[in-house]
Amino acid sequence: MDDEAKKTALRMIPYGIYVMTAENDGEIAAATVNWVTQTAFAPPLLVVGAKADSGAYAIAKAAGHFALNMLGKGQQGMAFGFFKPATRDGATVSGEPFHAGSTGAPILDNAMASVECKIVEIVEQGDHHIVVGEVVDANVAKAPDGRADEAILEMKELGDNVFYGG
Repeated sequence: MDDEAKKTALRMIPYGIYVMTAENDGEIAAATVNWVTQTAFAPPLLVVGAKADSGAYAIAKAAGHFALNMLGKGQQGMAFGFFKPATRDGATVSGEPFHAGSTGAPILDNAMASVECKIVEIVEQGDHHIVVGEVVDANVAKAPDGRADEAILEMKELGDNVFYGG
């Protein structure tokens, strides 16, 4: 296989930017993720590709649930803030205010929207594991103008040197 062709082709897949959060026994996690898609309507399921050796994955797996916080246009700073391990200071995680959702997962107050998911399956293949979550709660903090899918922050908006794939 031509390695450069593989990288280029896989980088053509568009990605939204989200922050996956979880809390278990006082340990909190928040990490920027982009391998996300809805996979079913009934029940509503989504999948997240989570780095297998990350703290966010370990905490979500132990908790059995997580939240996916949707970042909107202009929230690049928040996305970059969760590229490194999360730190908690009172009611903030990595400097962002949050509150506990109905599952106990942290909901970022400044995110446009969020969904809370119960983990129903994990596919442990490769360096990222696929976490299948059933949506059990949803919140829209700021209704988007126009199409909801056009409101999401996209990977390409993080700059020319930030991309996934390959």
